[in-house]
Parts: sequence; structure tokens; C-alpha cells
Amino acid sequence: MRAALSALGISIGIATMIVVVGIPASSQQQLMNELQALGTNLLRAEVAPGTSGELPPVPENSPEMAKRIGPVRLASAIANAQSTVTRTDRVTDSSGLSVLVAKPDLLEVLNGKVHSGTFLNDANSSFPTVVLGDKAATRLGITEPGPQVWIGKTWFTVVGILDRLPLAPDVERSVLVGWGAAKTHLNFSGHPTVVYVKAEEQAIDDVRGVLPATVFPESPGEIRVSRPSDALAAKRLTENTFSALFLGLAGVALLVGGVGVANTMVISVLERKREIGLRRALGATRGEIRGQFVTESVALCLLGGLSGAALGVLGTAGYAAWRGWPTVIPMTAVFTGIGAALLVGVLAGAYPAVRASRLAPTEALAAP
Repeated sequence: MRAALSALGISIGIATMIVVVGIPASSQQQLMNELQALGTNLLRAEVAPGTSGELPPVPENSPEMAKRIGPVRLASAIANAQSTVTRTDRVTDSSGLSVLVAKPDLLEVLNGKVHSGTFLNDANSSFPTVVLGDKAATRLGITEPGPQVWIGKTWFTVVGILDRLPLAPDVERSVLVGWGAAKTHLNFSGHPTVVYVKAEEQAIDDVRGVLPATVFPESPGEIRVSRPSDALAAKRLTENTFSALFLGLAGVALLVGGVGVANTMVISVLERKREIGLRRALGATRGEIRGQFVTESVALCLLGGLSGAALGVLGTAGYAAWRGWPTVIPMTAVFTGIGAALLVGVLAGAYPAVRASRLAPTEALAAP
């Protein structure tokens, strides 16, 4: 019973260590996912407002040029079609909504989703079809795909409505037209006005430095690139804070487990004095007594470490599933916990083992 309770104490200590590391890690991953959705790796390049003089247009292939930057993963573009949109051709007043020309991959770059219908693609971008931003659909009074809107001098069929798009409020308030359809029906020149770039987060500052010369080599000084989202700084600060928290919690859990093992082994020596005396009287050496107690300590810690690791993994997975978080089990914590349990077993069993080996046979046999 004593051995079982001792192993249980170690198991709880190791499980606690894994849980206090795993649950914050799962919480951190959830937070990282939420911050990632805020565009921590997104850049927006456009001609700075108020530029003087006549500038050549931004090259039509500027998104493809941006993709040549090593850390860039996705790039897309939009352009202002300089047109108006209304529900009917009988009304001359504009709805106040912008008509933007969009690439089919725009939604992927902006982490957007389609609420209903479909987005622009290679099949429908050349036809008079539009996708409405969330606020644009509300203003036009359209709730489902199917109706038509009047843009320029052409009827365009609504094929999709977007969900909220916090990364691009201007797109939320706009009507999106395909590149080919805009050229055919709206006299669109094909030159983008805004280029969106999604790059590797750790290289976002480097990409920001070379992006103007890449997308607009004729006049890179006139290009304004949006700074990385403030969420990026929050994300980096959060990662550092969580790392320090992990180390602190794991250290405390290991300390508690080690004290528990040492206490268990010291009590074991005090309770088993007669056994120790009998073994010494029968010829057991001090080294054999030390080996016995160290081996017991290591065996208890190994058993407790393995069972504690299993309990910690199950506890972390269960809590993360209950909260709807992604389950993150740091395997380094699991293996470190088991290894630390063995180390603690050796260290915690050393003093009791030495103390037991120094007991004289007569003194040990005379103990109550």
C-alpha cells in the first residue's frame, strides 16, 4: 500500500506538470490562431495618397512579381473600377458603394469566407457577375445570391455574399467584379491599386522593406506599405510570456514531486529499521542496502512518471476538447517529465539510502 501510494503521489506530480504545461500550450495555440486571423502576416501595398505629379500605373503583374519574394506565400490585388452600382437602371443616384475589381485568390489572402453562394473564380470572372461584401449586401437589401445590380451600363448577377472581413473593411463595403468582366464591361485598364501580400511571419519586416521596389519598380518611393498588424507585437509578447510561464509551472511541479519522493523514502527508512537490521545481520553490506533503497526510489518514480504522463496527456486533451481549443501536447514536456522523475528518484533516494546503510544491525533490530 505504501509503495502504491508513493507511486500515486509521483504520478500526480508528473501529471500536474504535463497538465500545467499542456493546457496553457493549448490555450496559447488558440490565441495564436485568433491573432493569426487578425493578419499578423499580411501587408498592404498601395500608392501613397497625396503623391505629386503624374505617376505611371502600378504594373498589372505586380502580384506575380510580389510572389517572387522568397518568404511571400500568397499575393493578390484589387483595383477601383471607378464605377457606380445601384439596384435598378432607373435610379441615377449612387448607392455610395465602391466597385472593386478582384482576383480569384483575394479571399484566401484576406482570410475571408463566403456567407452564401460562391466567390469569383476562373469560370465566372469573365462574365458579368459580382460578389457583395457584407455591408454592401445589407445596403443593397440583398440577402441571397440571384438578384442583379446595375453597374455602369450593364446588369451584373450576384453570385455570392461574403462574411464579415475585418482585415479589409473597404472590401466589406464594396461590390467585387472579376478582372476579365471589368475589362470587357467597365473599361478597366487592368492595373491594380492595392496589392495584398501574405508572407512568413518571422520575415514580415524584411518583406515590407523590399515590397515597394518589387511591385512598383518605376517609383518605389511613392508606394506605402502598411505596417504589420499590432497583433503581431501582441503575439510575440504572448509567446515570450507563455514560455516563461511554462518553465515556472514545470519547475514548481517537479520540486513538489521531488519533495514528495524524498519524504516517502525517509519515512520508509524510519518504518523499516528492523528489516534493515535483519538484512545487515544476515550479511548484507552497506552498498547493498543503499542499492536497495535507491532502486526502490527509482522504480517508484518511473512507475509514477509513466502513469502520470498518461494522466497528464488525457487530462490536457479532455480539457482542451471541452473548451474547444486545439489540443497541444508538448512532447518535450512528456519526455522531460519521465526523465525528471527518474532523476528525482535518484536524488530523493540518495539521502535515505545512505542513512539506512549507516544503521548498525543491533540498533536497527532494537528499534520498535
